[in-house]
Amino acid sequence: MKPTIYDVAREAGVSIATVSKILNGKGKISPSTRRRVLEAIERLGYQPNLLASALTGKRTQTLALLVPDVANPFFAEVARSVEDRGRALGFTVILCSTDNQDDRLARYLAVLKQKRVDGLIIGTGVEDLRLLAELKEEGLPFTLIARDLPSLPVTSVRVDDFVGGYLAAQHLVELGHRKMAVLTESLKVMSSRERVRGFRQALEEAGVPFPEEAVYTCAARVDDGRRKALAVLAAADPPTAIFAGNDLIAIGVLQAAKETGMAVPDDLSVVGFDNTVLATICDPPLTTVAQPIEEMGKQVVDWLVRELNGEADVKQRVILRPELIVRASTAPPRR
Repeated sequence: MKPTIYDVAREAGVSIATVSKILNGKGKISPSTRRRVLEAIERLGYQPNLLASALTGKRTQTLALLVPDVANPFFAEVARSVEDRGRALGFTVILCSTDNQDDRLARYLAVLKQKRVDGLIIGTGVEDLRLLAELKEEGLPFTLIARDLPSLPVTSVRVDDFVGGYLAAQHLVELGHRKMAVLTESLKVMSSRERVRGFRQALEEAGVPFPEEAVYTCAARVDDGRRKALAVLAAADPPTAIFAGNDLIAIGVLQAAKETGMAVPDDLSVVGFDNTVLATICDPPLTTVAQPIEEMGKQVVDWLVRELNGEADVKQRVILRPELIVRASTAPPRR
């Protein structure tokens, strides 16, 4: 026989009303009581009737996370962090990959609204801001992760991309590099623009020339990073260092260097961004700018749940500091 809400209340030593409040996100419940009830739910394997809850306008205890591509290790790690935190708070997380395409985003949003998810966490690029403005008008709570849209009153949790780009450039300048290039995804994406801006700022302060044409764009994939890097390295006077906008592009740069007979880091230094698992298993291990992914996932879920509970009236811009992780892909230039 399936466990009931009465069984959960008895197991946790609370009233049925308390269990109901926690399931529906209503009322003020102490953290210890909430934890005790959630642990009882997990032990008993209790599953509330979410369809009935949706039909009566109650919580479905579901959140949705929309990212560009879950195959990207960065977003895979973000998804795991969001899922872990959501589960700890009694929510199931639905994962959607949009490929940064507004039409796919629009289709997902329509389906998720039909399924009556309680809230959304958006980590995908959005060009048509009307899609998100409509969510605000409809009253569907959402937060942003690894993105920011200053024109919208919405809570966002991201890393300081400007500082990340600055740290990458500072490291390469300190090693003695003077001719550098940047490979990044579309500059329409705010995070990409900010990383390039920080990189450029550090070089300007160091008196190192950095022309506009030294910034190249490509898709955030290994194969496209390799393709673009092959063209950059084929120049008559190639750079001695490349800053890649993420670890996937950086791996593509490593592949291109190997194909052209360039040794990393002796002939070419490479810096990535994100500090995903790829950075530790590639050859050589990748110097990269680390994002605090676990903390980002935790905070974005917490802020969304606070909004669902009516506890967060003021929208927040949470900006976490990145950290440069130095490994074997960077060294002083040989020439």
